[in-house]
Amino acid sequence: MIERFSEDDIPVDYRPGFIRGRLIDRPLAENYLRHTLIGDPDADALIEFLATLPPSEGQEWIRKGIEIGASALGDAPDAVREFFDKVEVVPPWFDPTQVKPGCAAFHRHSTMFIGAFVAGVLVEGFATLISKSFCITGRVIDQGARRLKQNNRHLMEIMLPGGLERYGDGWKLSMRLRLVHAHIRLMLKHSEDWDSAAWGVPISAAHMGLATAVFSALLLKRAELLGVKLSQPERESFMMIWRYTGHVMGVPESIHFDCEQSALHLQRVGAACEPAPSFESIIMANALINSAPIVAGITESNARRNLAKYIYTISRALIGSALADQFNFPKYSTFGVLESLRFKNSAERLLQRCFPALEARSRAGQFNQLMDVSLYVDEGIRYRMPSQLYAERDQEL
Repeated sequence: MIERFSEDDIPVDYRPGFIRGRLIDRPLAENYLRHTLIGDPDADALIEFLATLPPSEGQEWIRKGIEIGASALGDAPDAVREFFDKVEVVPPWFDPTQVKPGCAAFHRHSTMFIGAFVAGVLVEGFATLISKSFCITGRVIDQGARRLKQNNRHLMEIMLPGGLERYGDGWKLSMRLRLVHAHIRLMLKHSEDWDSAAWGVPISAAHMGLATAVFSALLLKRAELLGVKLSQPERESFMMIWRYTGHVMGVPESIHFDCEQSALHLQRVGAACEPAPSFESIIMANALINSAPIVAGITESNARRNLAKYIYTISRALIGSALADQFNFPKYSTFGVLESLRFKNSAERLLQRCFPALEARSRAGQFNQLMDVSLYVDEGIRYRMPSQLYAERDQEL
């Protein structure tokens, strides 16, 4: 943590936003801007050390640390053992017995949650300066369908019962993402493409804290607009899943939410502090939406265009016309689009209550659809770190 902080320390592009953010909550705005200057100290230190080793050796220590843990690290370098010893510690606020309601609620409405995730909060996430990191590396533009499938799989795995336990795939994927982010930070640190004075640290602690707030509390709000209704225990459980996911991914407690209300407040203040969507934001948001038909397996060109148009329409309805216009989204009419989705959802819930067999069939169908739009490979989770900053030179990550 940066102990001393003044307005002179604020990255140049954030200074207009700080004026907006401090009108809402000055201490939180200052805290958010403070975190734009740090990444993930523990993961960054590990990756900097592993960069001194042959790539295959570093990859093997990462694989052993994530897959097996301390029992496989007896002869590991101190930096490796210390990192993985630390990540084994579970915070006292996490109760693994409380995640089941959130998991069940997600899979009961997974189609709508994925819709709100892709057309809503993922797009909104690119309104921040994090878009520059992804745009510079090209890790959505050149490999958009693959990245979207990876995001879907991560969401699916953390929402499976046991997924966030130490040896669950949700935990492993979250830890892998944490180390990939640290590796990209290291490469951008030595790149002429990154302007630290203007943008702070790439994939900063501020952006990771904001992302978990967006993917949790704001996702609940966006899913509600599509007709998803959760009980209070389900909402609290859903938030706990994302709070712990953020912890595993290296979000420091100093910028992390502790409930749905604090997450929404962090999202509001953080979004106010961010600059207006940049050219990179426009590229990333549109690349994401145009990748969705490919992920859905649509091969015919007219069908792809029609589905992209439909997703643009839903996205504009979810995020609002002001942000959609900043993204240069097509100005499709949103009249009735959310109302029709909510009516469809309500009608399906009524039918399922009347005919329980339909509910079981619906859940099975949604799970199969979720599998279809998620990335699975025969060899399991890959632990190879990016070898090149630019995705077009590094196709296998």
